[in-house]
Amino acid sequence: MDGTLAVLFLLTGLIDMWVNYCDTGCMKPASIVARHVASAGKLIFEADSIGAEAYYRHDLPLSFGPFQPSIGASVDSLGDVWIGVGAVNAFHLWGGRSFAQFSFMPGIWLRDDGPMLGHPVEFRSGIDAGYERADGVRYSLSLDHRSNGDIAPINPGLETLQLRVSIPNP
Repeated sequence: MDGTLAVLFLLTGLIDMWVNYCDTGCMKPASIVARHVASAGKLIFEADSIGAEAYYRHDLPLSFGPFQPSIGASVDSLGDVWIGVGAVNAFHLWGGRSFAQFSFMPGIWLRDDGPMLGHPVEFRSGIDAGYERADGVRYSLSLDHRSNGDIAPINPGLETLQLRVSIPNP
């Protein structure tokens, strides 16, 4: 996988901003529900399952247009750690209970026994889709991709297929 998810994050965010936010200020800061997001799933490198990963993300209680700042960290069964800062953009679909969300987070890759990804700076982009209960708890399936965006000659990429739970923080 290449930078497709990162491009989708940018394009959908810009379209969402133009359609839904520019009449009141395209990037105007606004209060929004903060979320604790936890997921776990299969770590995939070059189409092979190589282990498992646990991931935590905190979506902050503000947005700039459609973009909600986030911080995240993951650890995998090979001892590798990723830590990053970025943004998410969620869309409600089909009556409001179903949703899709894109994310993009530049971060630092601390390699232990995992694959050589080519650079300590690794960009994590993702998509998840799922269901939101009336109380705001979300359940989803997500796919994240990490790569260095060709800032280094070696750039194989790493994916995680995960089950995710997102809990609002009032």
